[in-house]
Amino acid sequence: MNVAVFDTKAYDRLSLEEAGKGILWHFHACRLSRESVPLAGGTDAVCVFVNDRVDRPVLEALAAHGVRLVALRCAGYNQVDLEAARELDIPVVRVPAYSPDAIAEHTVGLLLTLNRRIHEAARRVRQNDFSLHGLVGFNLKGKRAGLIGTGKIGRIVARILLGFGMEVVASDPFPFHEWADSLGVTYVPREELIESADVISLHLPLLPETRHLLGAAAFARMKPGAFIVNTSRGGLIDTTALLAALREGRVGGAALDVYEREAGLFFENLSGTALEDDELTLLLHHPRVLITAHQAFLTREALAEIARVTTRNLLSFHRGEPFLEGTRL
Repeated sequence: MNVAVFDTKAYDRLSLEEAGKGILWHFHACRLSRESVPLAGGTDAVCVFVNDRVDRPVLEALAAHGVRLVALRCAGYNQVDLEAARELDIPVVRVPAYSPDAIAEHTVGLLLTLNRRIHEAARRVRQNDFSLHGLVGFNLKGKRAGLIGTGKIGRIVARILLGFGMEVVASDPFPFHEWADSLGVTYVPREELIESADVISLHLPLLPETRHLLGAAAFARMKPGAFIVNTSRGGLIDTTALLAALREGRVGGAALDVYEREAGLFFENLSGTALEDDELTLLLHHPRVLITAHQAFLTREALAEIARVTTRNLLSFHRGEPFLEGTRL
Protein backbone atom coordinates (compact mmCIF):
# COMPACT_ATOMS: atom_id res chain seq x y z
CA MET A 1 0.00 0.00 0.00
CA ASN A 2 1.31 3.45 -0.97
CA VAL A 3 0.62 6.36 1.39
CA ALA A 4 1.56 10.03 0.98
CA VAL A 5 2.28 11.64 4.34
CA PHE A 6 2.11 15.43 4.47
CA ASP A 7 3.48 17.98 6.96
CA THR A 8 6.04 15.40 8.05
CA LYS A 9 8.67 15.87 10.76
CA ALA A 10 11.45 13.51 11.79
CA TYR A 11 9.43 12.13 14.69
CA ASP A 12 6.54 11.29 12.34
CA ARG A 13 8.81 9.28 10.07
CA LEU A 14 10.35 7.30 12.90
CA SER A 15 7.04 6.35 14.52
CA LEU A 16 5.18 5.57 11.28
CA GLU A 17 8.00 3.52 9.80
CA GLU A 18 8.27 1.53 13.01
CA ALA A 19 4.54 0.81 13.15
CA GLY A 20 3.74 0.42 9.47
CA LYS A 21 6.04 -2.30 8.18
CA GLY A 22 3.63 -3.26 5.39
CA ILE A 23 3.22 0.26 4.01
CA LEU A 24 5.29 2.11 1.42
CA TRP A 25 5.49 5.60 2.88
CA HIS A 26 6.07 8.73 0.79
CA PHE A 27 6.99 11.51 3.23
CA HIS A 28 6.56 15.18 2.34
CA ALA A 29 7.56 18.13 4.51
CA CYS A 30 5.00 20.44 2.89
CA ARG A 31 1.39 20.62 4.00
CA LEU A 32 -1.40 19.20 1.88
CA SER A 33 -3.04 21.91 -0.22
CA ARG A 34 -4.49 22.31 -3.70
CA GLU A 35 -0.99 23.02 -4.96
CA SER A 36 0.65 20.00 -3.33
CA VAL A 37 -2.04 17.43 -4.25
CA PRO A 38 0.01 16.11 -7.22
CA LEU A 39 2.51 14.72 -4.71
CA ALA A 40 -0.19 12.20 -3.76
CA GLY A 41 -0.46 10.89 -7.30
CA GLY A 42 -0.05 7.14 -7.51
CA THR A 43 -0.84 6.57 -3.83
CA ASP A 44 -3.81 4.86 -2.23
CA ALA A 45 -4.20 7.22 0.73
CA VAL A 46 -2.98 10.45 2.25
CA CYS A 47 -1.99 10.88 5.89
CA VAL A 48 -2.43 14.43 7.16
CA PHE A 49 -2.11 16.53 10.31
CA VAL A 50 -3.87 19.46 11.94
CA ASN A 51 -2.82 22.23 9.54
CA ASP A 52 -3.21 20.35 6.26
CA ARG A 53 -6.05 21.55 4.03
CA VAL A 54 -8.65 18.91 3.21
CA ASP A 55 -11.46 21.03 1.81
CA ARG A 56 -13.69 20.23 -1.17
CA PRO A 57 -11.26 21.37 -3.92
CA VAL A 58 -8.44 19.34 -2.35
CA LEU A 59 -10.66 16.28 -1.93
CA GLU A 60 -11.85 16.52 -5.53
CA ALA A 61 -8.25 16.77 -6.69
CA LEU A 62 -7.26 13.81 -4.53
CA ALA A 63 -10.08 11.74 -5.99
CA ALA A 64 -8.94 12.67 -9.51
CA HIS A 65 -5.46 11.36 -8.61
CA GLY A 66 -6.92 8.05 -7.43
CA VAL A 67 -6.57 8.63 -3.68
CA ARG A 68 -9.19 6.54 -1.86
CA LEU A 69 -8.65 7.29 1.85
CA VAL A 70 -7.78 10.22 4.13
CA ALA A 71 -6.12 9.25 7.41
CA LEU A 72 -5.78 11.97 10.02
CA ARG A 73 -2.99 11.45 12.53
CA CYS A 74 -4.82 13.67 15.01
CA ALA A 75 -8.15 13.82 16.81
CA GLY A 76 -9.48 17.14 15.48
CA TYR A 77 -11.08 17.25 12.05
CA ASN A 78 -12.17 20.85 11.57
CA GLN A 79 -9.81 21.04 8.56
CA VAL A 80 -11.79 18.38 6.65
CA ASP A 81 -14.91 18.88 4.55
CA LEU A 82 -16.67 15.70 5.64
CA GLU A 83 -19.69 16.30 3.43
CA ALA A 84 -17.50 16.51 0.35
CA ALA A 85 -15.60 13.38 1.42
CA ARG A 86 -18.85 11.43 1.72
CA GLU A 87 -20.04 12.65 -1.69
CA LEU A 88 -16.73 11.53 -3.23
CA ASP A 89 -16.84 8.20 -1.37
CA ILE A 90 -13.50 8.88 0.35
CA PRO A 91 -13.50 7.50 3.91
CA VAL A 92 -11.91 9.71 6.57
CA VAL A 93 -10.38 8.17 9.68
CA ARG A 94 -8.71 9.77 12.66
CA VAL A 95 -6.95 8.95 15.94
CA PRO A 96 -9.61 9.92 18.48
CA ALA A 97 -7.61 9.49 21.69
CA TYR A 98 -3.92 8.97 21.16
CA SER A 99 -2.78 10.19 24.58
CA PRO A 100 -5.18 12.24 26.67
CA ASP A 101 -2.67 12.03 29.52
CA ALA A 102 -0.01 13.79 27.45
CA ILE A 103 -2.27 16.73 26.65
CA ALA A 104 -3.69 16.93 30.16
CA GLU A 105 -0.22 16.96 31.70
CA HIS A 106 0.92 19.69 29.30
CA THR A 107 -2.17 21.70 30.20
CA VAL A 108 -1.29 21.65 33.88
CA GLY A 109 2.38 22.26 33.10
CA LEU A 110 1.46 25.43 31.20
CA LEU A 111 -0.70 26.63 34.07
CA LEU A 112 2.03 26.06 36.66
CA THR A 113 4.71 27.65 34.49
CA LEU A 114 2.68 30.77 33.75
CA ASN A 115 1.41 31.19 37.29
CA ARG A 116 4.79 30.81 39.00
CA ARG A 117 6.70 32.53 36.17
CA ILE A 118 9.02 29.55 35.84
CA HIS A 119 9.98 30.41 32.26
CA GLU A 120 10.93 33.96 33.28
CA ALA A 121 12.83 32.76 36.35
CA ALA A 122 14.83 30.27 34.23
CA ARG A 123 15.72 33.03 31.76
CA ARG A 124 16.89 35.33 34.55
CA VAL A 125 19.15 32.91 36.37
CA ARG A 126 20.94 32.03 33.12
CA GLN A 127 21.89 35.72 33.06
CA ASN A 128 23.01 35.64 36.72
CA ASP A 129 19.91 37.59 37.73
CA PHE A 130 18.69 35.97 40.95
CA SER A 131 16.14 38.63 41.87
CA LEU A 132 12.53 37.65 42.56
CA HIS A 133 10.78 40.88 41.58
CA GLY A 134 7.80 40.22 39.33
CA LEU A 135 7.71 36.47 39.94
CA VAL A 136 4.88 36.38 42.48
CA GLY A 137 2.21 33.77 41.69
CA PHE A 138 -0.76 32.39 43.60
CA ASN A 139 -1.60 29.10 45.30
CA LEU A 140 -3.78 26.82 43.21
CA LYS A 141 -5.18 25.26 46.36
CA GLY A 142 -8.58 26.68 47.15
CA LYS A 143 -9.02 28.34 43.76
CA ARG A 144 -11.82 27.45 41.34
CA ALA A 145 -10.91 25.76 38.06
CA GLY A 146 -13.51 25.80 35.30
CA LEU A 147 -13.22 23.14 32.61
CA ILE A 148 -15.16 23.72 29.40
CA GLY A 149 -15.39 20.23 27.96
CA THR A 150 -15.11 17.00 29.94
CA GLY A 151 -14.03 14.44 27.38
CA LYS A 152 -11.08 12.20 28.10
CA ILE A 153 -8.59 15.07 28.35
CA GLY A 154 -10.81 17.33 30.44
CA ARG A 155 -11.53 14.53 32.91
CA ILE A 156 -7.82 13.85 33.44
CA VAL A 157 -7.14 17.57 33.92
CA ALA A 158 -9.90 17.63 36.53
CA ARG A 159 -8.32 14.79 38.48
CA ILE A 160 -4.91 16.48 38.47
CA LEU A 161 -6.28 19.86 39.57
CA LEU A 162 -8.31 18.23 42.32
CA GLY A 163 -5.01 16.82 43.54
CA PHE A 164 -3.77 20.39 43.98
CA GLY A 165 -6.75 21.09 46.19
CA MET A 166 -8.65 23.16 43.64
CA GLU A 167 -12.42 23.28 43.39
CA VAL A 168 -13.34 22.01 39.92
CA VAL A 169 -16.49 23.00 38.05
CA ALA A 170 -17.27 21.99 34.50
CA SER A 171 -19.52 22.70 31.54
CA ASP A 172 -20.34 20.22 28.81
CA PRO A 173 -23.42 19.67 26.62
CA PHE A 174 -23.07 15.94 27.35
CA PRO A 175 -22.16 15.76 31.05
CA PHE A 176 -20.72 12.66 32.74
CA HIS A 177 -22.67 12.91 35.99
CA GLU A 178 -21.51 9.61 37.47
CA TRP A 179 -17.86 10.57 36.92
CA ALA A 180 -18.42 14.06 38.32
CA ASP A 181 -20.21 12.80 41.42
CA SER A 182 -17.47 10.28 42.13
CA LEU A 183 -14.77 12.99 42.14
CA GLY A 184 -16.67 15.94 43.52
CA VAL A 185 -16.75 17.88 40.25
CA THR A 186 -19.79 20.12 39.80
CA TYR A 187 -21.42 20.81 36.44
CA VAL A 188 -22.60 24.41 36.08
CA PRO A 189 -23.93 26.48 33.18
CA ARG A 190 -21.13 27.82 30.98
CA GLU A 191 -22.01 31.42 31.85
CA GLU A 192 -21.64 30.70 35.57
CA LEU A 193 -18.32 28.96 34.96
CA ILE A 194 -16.94 31.90 33.00
CA GLU A 195 -18.06 34.38 35.64
CA SER A 196 -16.71 32.50 38.67
CA ALA A 197 -13.59 30.53 37.71
CA ASP A 198 -10.08 31.62 38.64
CA VAL A 199 -8.71 29.36 35.90
CA ILE A 200 -10.58 28.46 32.70
CA SER A 201 -9.26 25.53 30.66
CA LEU A 202 -10.64 24.61 27.23
CA HIS A 203 -11.10 20.97 26.21
CA LEU A 204 -13.51 20.83 23.28
CA PRO A 205 -13.36 20.56 19.48
CA LEU A 206 -13.40 23.49 17.09
CA LEU A 207 -16.79 23.54 15.38
CA PRO A 208 -18.78 26.39 13.83
CA GLU A 209 -20.70 26.75 17.09
CA THR A 210 -17.53 26.79 19.27
CA ARG A 211 -15.43 29.18 17.17
CA HIS A 212 -14.49 32.21 19.31
CA LEU A 213 -16.22 30.65 22.29
CA LEU A 214 -14.13 33.01 24.37
CA GLY A 215 -14.62 36.41 22.79
CA ALA A 216 -15.35 39.95 23.92
CA ALA A 217 -18.67 39.05 25.57
CA ALA A 218 -17.16 36.17 27.54
CA PHE A 219 -14.11 38.17 28.61
CA ALA A 220 -16.37 40.97 29.85
CA ARG A 221 -18.06 38.52 32.25
CA MET A 222 -14.88 36.88 33.50
CA LYS A 223 -13.59 37.22 37.03
CA PRO A 224 -10.91 39.94 36.89
CA GLY A 225 -7.43 38.42 36.80
CA ALA A 226 -8.58 34.93 35.75
CA PHE A 227 -6.20 32.69 33.84
CA ILE A 228 -7.02 30.95 30.54
CA VAL A 229 -5.40 27.74 29.32
CA ASN A 230 -6.00 26.39 25.81
CA THR A 231 -4.51 23.13 24.55
CA SER A 232 -7.44 22.31 22.22
CA ARG A 233 -7.79 24.51 19.12
CA GLY A 234 -6.72 28.11 18.62
CA GLY A 235 -10.00 29.15 17.01
CA LEU A 236 -11.83 28.68 20.30
CA ILE A 237 -10.40 32.05 21.38
CA ASP A 238 -10.87 35.40 19.62
CA THR A 239 -7.28 36.67 19.66
CA THR A 240 -8.20 40.33 19.16
CA ALA A 241 -10.60 40.17 22.11
CA LEU A 242 -8.02 38.31 24.24
CA LEU A 243 -5.40 41.02 23.70
CA ALA A 244 -7.96 43.67 24.70
CA ALA A 245 -8.91 41.68 27.82
CA LEU A 246 -5.24 41.37 28.78
CA ARG A 247 -4.78 45.13 28.41
CA GLU A 248 -7.83 45.77 30.57
CA GLY A 249 -6.69 43.29 33.24
CA ARG A 250 -9.83 41.23 32.81
CA VAL A 251 -7.58 38.29 31.94
CA GLY A 252 -4.70 37.80 34.33
CA GLY A 253 -2.75 35.46 32.07
CA ALA A 254 -3.09 33.14 29.10
CA ALA A 255 -1.25 29.86 28.52
CA LEU A 256 -1.70 28.73 24.93
CA ASP A 257 -0.48 25.69 23.05
CA VAL A 258 -2.58 26.62 20.02
CA TYR A 259 -3.30 29.76 18.03
CA GLU A 260 -6.11 30.45 15.58
CA ARG A 261 -3.75 31.39 12.73
CA GLU A 262 -0.99 28.91 13.53
CA ALA A 263 -0.95 27.23 10.10
CA GLY A 264 2.35 27.97 8.38
CA LEU A 265 3.91 29.08 11.68
CA PHE A 266 3.71 26.34 14.26
CA PHE A 267 5.85 23.22 13.63
CA GLU A 268 8.30 25.33 11.57
CA ASN A 269 11.69 26.86 12.41
CA LEU A 270 11.25 30.53 11.56
CA SER A 271 14.18 31.85 13.56
CA GLY A 272 15.82 34.77 11.84
CA THR A 273 12.62 35.82 10.09
CA ALA A 274 10.16 38.54 11.04
CA LEU A 275 6.64 37.41 11.85
CA GLU A 276 3.99 39.08 9.72
CA ASP A 277 1.24 38.29 12.23
CA ASP A 278 1.08 41.35 14.48
CA GLU A 279 -1.29 39.77 17.01
CA LEU A 280 0.89 36.71 17.49
CA THR A 281 3.88 39.02 17.94
CA LEU A 282 2.01 40.90 20.65
CA LEU A 283 1.12 37.64 22.41
CA LEU A 284 4.70 36.34 22.21
CA HIS A 285 6.03 39.47 23.88
CA HIS A 286 3.28 39.89 26.44
CA PRO A 287 4.58 39.36 30.00
CA ARG A 288 1.41 37.51 31.04
CA VAL A 289 1.20 35.15 28.07
CA LEU A 290 2.95 31.81 27.65
CA ILE A 291 2.90 30.09 24.25
CA THR A 292 4.11 26.68 23.13
CA ALA A 293 3.85 25.60 19.49
CA HIS A 294 1.14 22.91 19.56
CA GLN A 295 3.33 20.41 21.40
CA ALA A 296 0.90 19.11 24.03
CA PHE A 297 0.60 15.80 22.15
CA LEU A 298 4.37 15.35 21.78
CA THR A 299 5.33 12.36 23.93
CA ARG A 300 6.83 9.03 22.93
CA GLU A 301 3.68 7.26 24.03
CA ALA A 302 1.40 9.55 22.02
CA LEU A 303 3.48 9.27 18.85
CA ALA A 304 3.48 5.48 19.14
CA GLU A 305 -0.31 5.38 19.56
CA ILE A 306 -0.88 7.76 16.65
CA ALA A 307 1.28 5.55 14.45
CA ARG A 308 -0.38 2.34 15.67
CA VAL A 309 -3.95 3.48 15.03
CA THR A 310 -3.13 5.20 11.75
CA THR A 311 -1.26 2.24 10.26
CA ARG A 312 -3.86 -0.23 11.53
CA ASN A 313 -6.62 1.68 9.72
CA LEU A 314 -4.55 2.05 6.55
CA LEU A 315 -3.85 -1.68 6.43
CA SER A 316 -7.48 -2.52 7.28
CA PHE A 317 -8.61 -0.40 4.34
CA HIS A 318 -6.08 -2.08 2.07
CA ARG A 319 -7.32 -5.54 3.12
CA GLY A 320 -11.01 -4.65 3.00
CA GLU A 321 -11.38 -5.06 6.77
CA PRO A 322 -13.32 -2.81 9.19
CA PHE A 323 -11.60 0.27 10.63
CA LEU A 324 -10.82 0.41 14.32
CA GLU A 325 -13.94 1.25 16.29
CA GLY A 326 -14.57 4.95 16.78
CA THR A 327 -12.01 6.12 14.24
CA ARG A 328 -14.12 6.68 11.12
CA LEU A 329 -15.77 10.08 10.77
